[in-house]
Amino acid sequence: MTTAAAGPTDPPAPDARALVVGGSLQRDLFRLGVVPCAAVALALTAWFTNSRLDTLEAAFNAEGHAVARQVAAMSDLSLYAGDLPALQNVANAALRGGQVTRVEISNSAGVYVTAGPKTAPMDQLRMFTAPVALREASRASAFAPEGSTAAGEKPIGLVQTFRDTTDYARERTRSLMAGIGIAMIALIAAWAWMRHTARSVAQPLRRISRTVAALEAGQFDTRCSVVAPGGDAPAADGKRRAQHELASLSYDINRLAERLQRNRQQSEEQVRQATAVALQRMAEAEQAALSRARFLAAASHDLRQPLHAMGLFIDGLLPTASTAQRPAVLRLQEAAEFMSVLLDDLLEISRLDAQVLTPTIGSLSLAQLFDQLDAQHAARAAAANVRLVWRDRGLAVRSDPALLLRILGNLVGNAITHSAPDGTVLVAARRRDGKVRIEVRDNGTGIAPIHQARIFEEFYQVANTERDRRQGFGLGLAICARIAALLGTRIALRSALQAGSSFSLALPGADPREVQPPAPEPMATSPLAGLRCLVVDDDPAILDASRALLTQWNCEVECVDTGSEAIRRLAEADSRFDVLLCDLQLADAEDGMEVIEAARRLQPDVLAVLVSGATGPEVLQRLRQRGVRLLTKPVAPAKLRALLSTKRAGRIPS
Repeated sequence: MTTAAAGPTDPPAPDARALVVGGSLQRDLFRLGVVPCAAVALALTAWFTNSRLDTLEAAFNAEGHAVARQVAAMSDLSLYAGDLPALQNVANAALRGGQVTRVEISNSAGVYVTAGPKTAPMDQLRMFTAPVALREASRASAFAPEGSTAAGEKPIGLVQTFRDTTDYARERTRSLMAGIGIAMIALIAAWAWMRHTARSVAQPLRRISRTVAALEAGQFDTRCSVVAPGGDAPAADGKRRAQHELASLSYDINRLAERLQRNRQQSEEQVRQATAVALQRMAEAEQAALSRARFLAAASHDLRQPLHAMGLFIDGLLPTASTAQRPAVLRLQEAAEFMSVLLDDLLEISRLDAQVLTPTIGSLSLAQLFDQLDAQHAARAAAANVRLVWRDRGLAVRSDPALLLRILGNLVGNAITHSAPDGTVLVAARRRDGKVRIEVRDNGTGIAPIHQARIFEEFYQVANTERDRRQGFGLGLAICARIAALLGTRIALRSALQAGSSFSLALPGADPREVQPPAPEPMATSPLAGLRCLVVDDDPAILDASRALLTQWNCEVECVDTGSEAIRRLAEADSRFDVLLCDLQLADAEDGMEVIEAARRLQPDVLAVLVSGATGPEVLQRLRQRGVRLLTKPVAPAKLRALLSTKRAGRIPS
């Protein structure tokens, strides 16, 4: 054929080839006569079955009429004479033959004789009638045709016989099932013969189909083998043409497979080279990221130690500072607070990257959430001459209250900062696409498209090129983006220059009736006088600052610099402590966790708190698994005092 010898530039003719192959298979199947054989078998079976059923019907009716006429011929004289015993004998004799199940003989004079039970329902019985005529004995015949009475004779009575059709119906069913069985056998035989005969054509098609499937799966080394014309198994002309066409198709598929295999080898080589370059660059990037993470973790821990001590000393010096010293001390306190905020933001990102924060999802009323946000930002908005507008529309969402408050608080604070003078910040909620969408809009200068893709990166700020620390550090939106991902959503941005900005996030809606009432206000801070505290730290400056600050709060303070000494003091029978403040990394490779666990075992009532500047993900995961309460250095004195107050009040925070 010219198909096998065609070059790659020849125009393909797949439709014509498919028609030739289909025509060959169709001719083979029709030549075998499957369809005609099936049609003839069904027609003959239907005809013979119908004839058999008609024969059964005629025989059943003939027997019924014959018995009725015979009883009529035998009961004419007895019916005429009114001889009831004789009529009863005739009826009983008809029953003994077994052809009928019930006989009734009657006339217009009131004679009525019956034999046989009435138990069978009428729908299972078929009735046959014959008139009783008084005729000469020489002319009476029980087998005369129906209705052949002598001229001038009038019937003197009527005979009714009843036959049970159960056996007759069973015989009809057997005949019908036999016909269906014969037809099924004929069809199965024709199908088996067709399957056996067409196998020589179907097998090459299956080989080609398997080859195409293997090529589709990427196994380009697969080849198709179909017997060419003149093979070991000669056949008729039609089948020979089909085999020849299939062999040509097999050859074309093999050529395609070879070309695909060559292209794949070339592509794999190019991919290997590109992958090697990408892996090398990825390894360099991962190494740089790992080095940066180690540097940040080490720098964070090393900075928190002196910053924690400095904060404690500043808070202790502030009440006793003179008028000349107070401005300098306040400046030191402000600088320490800025450094603390920066380190806290880094810790927050570290926690989110370590995936140690687990949201507590519940139903939350947006009205209550907006009230909290208004209380936090109303004073700042008033100072900036910005109007805050809240529209909760009575909606509720399912989310973590604290994390959602953190996101919206940051977005509202940014909107106030970047809003135009005498501007408005709108915080609105509405239903959209089955969820509740919360939007924070401002009418400020907007964000240029070039910056919109980077504002969620760490330390990226659009309008703070001077790096003014009072305008933040560029970590707020990065933290919000991570928290939003933790809540299963994302922060969307729509903004344009001189057209304001709109930040939004979509959350699952909730029924406002399911929202729990707000928790009661926390108890007032209790005095700390007489609170017994044990401070464990290997830094003398932190020990001195902690002793000074806690003593200023009228606490009873005991400071130790080793974990073993702390465990010994906890084990003494005459030493009872209310609070344990312990560093995580102590001298001589001692672990503060061992001190915490010893305190839980020796003095279960003690409020054991771990104070550490370590912010690595592995450290945070370890503390979370152990259920340890953590204060991150530098600890704000107000935060420490609030924690100690809960112990004094008998309430231990979670």
